[in-house]
This record gives sequence, structure tokens and C-alpha cells, in this order.
Amino acid sequence: MPLSATGGPAPCRATVPLQETRSDSASPRSCEPTAAEAGAWADVLVRRRLLHAAVLAPTGQWLVQDRHDGPVRVLMGPADVLALAATIQHHTRTLRPETR
Repeated sequence: MPLSATGGPAPCRATVPLQETRSDSASPRSCEPTAAEAGAWADVLVRRRLLHAAVLAPTGQWLVQDRHDGPVRVLMGPADVLALAATIQHHTRTLRPETR
């Protein structure tokens, strides 16, 4: 086995070009979103001021508020938080003027 400059084994390199894999399913995820993942997204949305508040309730539901004076919405779980984040992200990207 060839050695690298640091004396360890040389890194392996692919000899065949990588091929794109295509999933026919609607969701490319292999597992359900977790509360931690939803919490991270909720934190980002609030810090970026895209949401006024997002709170995880003891029941596993999420309470979200778009504006400080707006209604509180109940999201049933982490998948709904990720769907909301995707919707907000899509909305902000489509409203942004093209810079290229």
C-alpha cells in the first residue's frame, strides 16, 4: 500500500466516475425528521427573523407565530416544522432578485 507524505496510508481515490442517483419518491429523506432537527430549523428561522416565535410544546407539537401580533399556529410535529422551513426558504428565494 502506498504511503502519503505524512507516513500514513495514501488516501483512496475513486477510479470510476460517480454517478448521480435518482430517487423516485416524493421525499429524498430516509428517515423521519427529529425534534432536534426541527429545533435547529426553528432556531434559525427565529434568529433570521423569518418567524417571530417557535416553541416546542410538551406534547411534541410546535407553536409558531409569524409576527408578534399574529395568530399562534399549531404544527403537529417535526415534519411540519421542516415543511414550514422549506416553504419559507422557497418563498424568500423566489422573491429575491437575480444577482447573476
